[in-house]
Order: sequence, then C-alpha cells, then structure tokens
Amino acid sequence: MASKAYARLRRVADRQTLRLTHYGRKSGRPYEVVIWYLVDGDRLYLVSANANRNWVRNVKKRHGVSFCVGEEIFNGDVREITDQQEREKVNGLVERKYWFVIPLLRLGRLLSSMGIMRDNSAAFEVILAEE
Repeated sequence: MASKAYARLRRVADRQTLRLTHYGRKSGRPYEVVIWYLVDGDRLYLVSANANRNWVRNVKKRHGVSFCVGEEIFNGDVREITDQQEREKVNGLVERKYWFVIPLLRLGRLLSSMGIMRDNSAAFEVILAEE
C-alpha cells in the first residue's frame, strides 16, 4: 500500500462508513454506495452480507474503485477474498468494529453450517493506488 495513502487512511480508520464509487460491469457508469469498511494494519477490507448487491457484482468485474472517508479520497483496485482463513480473519475484524451485529452474524453462520441457509457474503481487500 502506498505509504502516503496509508497515513491518510489511518486518520479515518475508526469511522463507520465510506462512500464507494464503483463502475457498472456492462455500462462502465460510476455508481456510489455507502458501506462498512475495515482497516487492519496496512490492509483495507470491504464486506457485504449479500453478494448479489450491485456494488459487489460490479467490483468483481471492474476492479478499479474510488472511495471517500470523511474528506479523504482514495483510489485502488479490489481483490476478492476467497481463502477461508482470510475470510475468517475479516469476519473477526467485522465483529470487533461492528460488534452490534454479532448475534446476526453468528446465527447466520450456524444456519449455514446446518444447511438451512446459504452463506451469501462477500469480502474484498482494496489495494490502494500509489500516490
């Protein structure tokens, strides 16, 4: 991660949401959505409980994104996280920052492990552009 971008990101890491600009998978048009995010060391993660959301489907096709946290604007590319251990790490980060959703997350995992519900979540790492 670019050191200047990381220094700026650290200043806003504790905020709850960011405004993500993603691009249509077919049209290339820019769209914005406000979502949760996580910062861990020099890594930035985006998560969604619903992989069918348009922003998730778009970033899987068009990896370039920009986002705004407070007054700070960043650019980067997303990488989908498919490794189970890495996903578990990100889940732990979600529980630490957004502790109030722990009951829902754990219920979803239980139902998924029982075959009652399908895990439809998604997680991404954002690799910030050099400054």
